[in-house]
Amino acid sequence: MDYFEYKDNELFCEEVNLKDIAENYGTPTYVYSKKTLERHARAYIDSFSSQNHLVCFSVKSLSNIAILKVLKDVGCGFDIVSGGELHRALAIKADPAKIIFSGVGKTSEEIEYAIKNKILSFNIESASELYRIEKIAKQLSITASVSIRFNPEVDSGGHDYITTGRKGDKFGVSSLDEVMSLADHISKSDDINMVGLACHIGSQILNLESYEAAAKKTIELADKINSLGANLEFLDMGGGLGVPYNGENPPNPKDLIACLEAVMSERSEKIVLEPGRTISANAGILLTTVQYIKDDFLIVDAAMNDLLRPSLYGAKHDVWNIKKDIGSPKNWNIVGPVCESSDFIRKDIALSAEENDVLAVKTAGAYGFVMSSNYNSRTRGAEILIDKDVSHVIKTRESYSNLLDLEHIPND
Repeated sequence: MDYFEYKDNELFCEEVNLKDIAENYGTPTYVYSKKTLERHARAYIDSFSSQNHLVCFSVKSLSNIAILKVLKDVGCGFDIVSGGELHRALAIKADPAKIIFSGVGKTSEEIEYAIKNKILSFNIESASELYRIEKIAKQLSITASVSIRFNPEVDSGGHDYITTGRKGDKFGVSSLDEVMSLADHISKSDDINMVGLACHIGSQILNLESYEAAAKKTIELADKINSLGANLEFLDMGGGLGVPYNGENPPNPKDLIACLEAVMSERSEKIVLEPGRTISANAGILLTTVQYIKDDFLIVDAAMNDLLRPSLYGAKHDVWNIKKDIGSPKNWNIVGPVCESSDFIRKDIALSAEENDVLAVKTAGAYGFVMSSNYNSRTRGAEILIDKDVSHVIKTRESYSNLLDLEHIPND
């Protein structure tokens, strides 16, 4: 459920008319509903039957610090994949003991930054990474907590680019023998401590069978690791639950958690989840204005630099006119001004629209603004957070001068 709905044939976010947002802040603009964010986060947190759990919001899906502050206040920890995301989490005074650092390419600088801030754990994705963390921890004289991310060989996810739990994927450790070897190495080290076991099987997952299979493989491997003398504190089942972009019917967080708790009912370890999309996707829309109509094209002012998912994944977002019932619908291809044939927002969608109409691209809160760029030297849009009847600018629209802020001409 989200809080975007028509009232008297005009689209609102909570109690704010989106026509007013477009007029006051321009387009393209991302708009987020605070009430939706809170509701979706609580759908996870409140679904656990025990207190032994941790919900770490996946920062990569939506990283604005105002959003992170909302989610921290609800009770979320954070799953990060870069030093920059750690910086964002610390900027809103997140508890480092609720931060897990994932990702395959952690640099020495990022590792040092995280160790010094005493995060909950690094999700180890390779032997080389483990040895680097151990070396840096020894140099700092600070014991680093780690968990091994293994690949359970469960093929899931809505697109090949977002399937992450198979052998041959770049993420995690695929060989179970290597997992055991690394766990044995950690058990003998004075500089690293193994606190968890992690897996992540993909994104936009629409069934619970994949999670159940991964959970069973996780506890089987956890028993083997504990036999080495480890005392695992948590089992991290990642994120990846799907959302309804266009009529899909994915399980809800309560169903997922019930499934995991049933499999892990006799475990003492804390259950950790890393949801991103299911919290943020339906909490955000992208407003864009129709500039021109040509043949079957609606040419809008948003482009692939504003919303990359359709070009990158062939993703299909629903699109609404913020004015309802303005005429008979027609099938349109909604495209942007970027000089690429792949620059489209949605293909072959039935919609009533005229020039200068404002459209709302739905389910754009996840992997929307965070993947935006300045390609074609286009400025990135504003981000607005709606709280009941109040709109807050949480990211100012870029200006042309911002494009040059970090650039320099030698000897000029």
